[in-house]
Amino acid sequence: MDIILFIAIILIASILQTGTGFGFSIVATPFLLLLFDARDAIQINLLLSLVISLAMFRKVRTDIDMDVMKRFIGGGIIGLPIGIIVFLLVDIPKLKFGIGVVILVLTALLLLRLRVRQTAKRDVAIGSLSGSLTTSIGMPGPPLLLYFSGTDTTKEKLRGTTLAYYLFIYSISLLIQVIFAGTSKTVWTSSLLALPLVWLGLYAGQYLFLKVNQTGFRLFMYVILLFTGIYLLVDSL
Repeated sequence: MDIILFIAIILIASILQTGTGFGFSIVATPFLLLLFDARDAIQINLLLSLVISLAMFRKVRTDIDMDVMKRFIGGGIIGLPIGIIVFLLVDIPKLKFGIGVVILVLTALLLLRLRVRQTAKRDVAIGSLSGSLTTSIGMPGPPLLLYFSGTDTTKEKLRGTTLAYYLFIYSISLLIQVIFAGTSKTVWTSSLLALPLVWLGLYAGQYLFLKVNQTGFRLFMYVILLFTGIYLLVDSL
């Protein structure tokens, strides 16, 4: 394992997760796949994302939209078993390629000012898609980010609601991954070594959140989505 690259991945991803509510899995997972096999990379991501969500919950709990979060969880329960089936049966490069295409198309639509009317049924559908992506590739963030961006959700509500939802989705996804795909010593030792970097990222990310306005926040989301989509496409070829 390239320790310098590992440190950079965890630190940057932790800052983004704390500052935005969605950055860790989107940034960390593609690069962790360069250092570990698919199972270990996904489980390290799930463990560290869960730690961050737990640490941040008290700070963001007043920003949570409870009704939306409950619908996300309801949808997530549907999507979780679908995701683990996909992980076990589908070739990972093909899966990453498909997800990369979807992210880029949807991001382009958002850049063209596509707006989505938020409804209860759409909340459930997005939760289901997010749940399936969590157990398949460890990345629940893109559907939520695209959805919230399309509905002009404030950065406070986005961060609070997604972090609270992640507490559920990451916990169950990690359990499902361990039961059906197994685990390894590498997952747990690497996650333990990463904890000091995560805590450092918590403080730096909170500073970032306070300094970025709503317009800058939306631009930042688009950059991350475009980067993730392109990276997934290139890495899958």
